[in-house]
Amino acid sequence: MTTASIIEMSNKDTSVHETLGRFKQLFNNLCAGNMAELGSVYSDDVRFTDPFSSVRGIVELTDYFSDAYANVISCGFDFGEPVINGPDVCIPWVMHLQHKRIRKGKPVKVDGISQLVIRKGRVTSHRDYFDVGQLLYENLPVMGGVIRWIRSQAG
Repeated sequence: MTTASIIEMSNKDTSVHETLGRFKQLFNNLCAGNMAELGSVYSDDVRFTDPFSSVRGIVELTDYFSDAYANVISCGFDFGEPVINGPDVCIPWVMHLQHKRIRKGKPVKVDGISQLVIRKGRVTSHRDYFDVGQLLYENLPVMGGVIRWIRSQAG
């Protein structure tokens, strides 16, 4: 039994796999200059939620990502094996981010997972789960040292 057959619970729709492939490619190529590419993966009425915001529709999503990527130097993802159940997909990832305002542009790694609903070849719902502390708080000049120390003591 392969790993794929363990995590593939019930999905005969190849468009889910194709869309997931486009999703992964999008996020490894996304930058401030190519936000129009979001429309090739997301439905017009997409719902998106992460720890910072919740938006609805491709226009709001494009505006949100345009703001989020405005100061990004580079951003890429190492995607893990997805769990697929019909149109529902959960895919773990590690984001590798360089941002002008976070750690003075030094690389930051953030672990997370995306929960997607894919219908008719488009992502209709996308929710990201990740540790905001790992992204932001640990990387603030004074607070970051304190938070890293607390984590080391708790572990």
